[in-house]
Amino acid sequence: MKILFCGDVVGKTGRRVLAARAAELARAHGASLIIANLENAAAGAGVTPATYGQMVQAGVDVATSGNHVFAHKDGLAHIDDMPALLRPANYPPGTPGRGWLVANTPEGARVGVVNLVGRVFMDALDCPFRAADAALADLRDRADFVVVDFHAEATSEKQAMGFYLDGRVAALIGTHTHVQTADERILPNGTAYITDVGMTGCYEGIIGTEPAPVLRRFIQKLPARFTPLEGRGLLAAVVVAVDVATGRATAVERIMVGEE
Repeated sequence: MKILFCGDVVGKTGRRVLAARAAELARAHGASLIIANLENAAAGAGVTPATYGQMVQAGVDVATSGNHVFAHKDGLAHIDDMPALLRPANYPPGTPGRGWLVANTPEGARVGVVNLVGRVFMDALDCPFRAADAALADLRDRADFVVVDFHAEATSEKQAMGFYLDGRVAALIGTHTHVQTADERILPNGTAYITDVGMTGCYEGIIGTEPAPVLRRFIQKLPARFTPLEGRGLLAAVVVAVDVATGRATAVERIMVGEE
């Protein structure tokens, strides 16, 4: 079976292009499950019940996130009302929400989805490697195979996680940098890997936002509020084919499509 994983949805443009293209892409590639990272879906940072509902209506079966998942008070207050939304599993114990879930496909496959966040150049949270071990132990008898969204900054940390989980999960998909990498591959023991799946949003600015505030921060070292850019959108994704019997990936394809 196949899974469509859509990269970080940024703001209104990202939501629009995902709603326009994701379900169509899933049908075209024969994907049975759509996963999308929504941590930037609400005005560029965070997710709210309204944006979550819009994306579920557009066909998203599982929503992952990252370090901005709690950027909106509304999202934090209602995270338990968004059952398909994950926050990273390596947040400290007692943090609202959950770090993994099991999604059932029309074919009857049980797909475990785990969300992790990195620690290099990011806030220091619990160890993502140990959190991955704990999540996989919980999923051992619950899922036929597992897909991991590793939301991290450093390419080395993402590659390290890929090799750490190689053969134990069907796919390790990197998110967070908003720049799609060209290193998609099947690791030696059968795990599909890409360092970063990329961004679903407007590519006419800087990682989906207006350039001026970003330049102000870099050049003048002054605070600036980043504003999601509105314009023609692109959807970045990967399609992963998985042998359900073995839990191993058989193919991974990188995708970048625009609005028609």
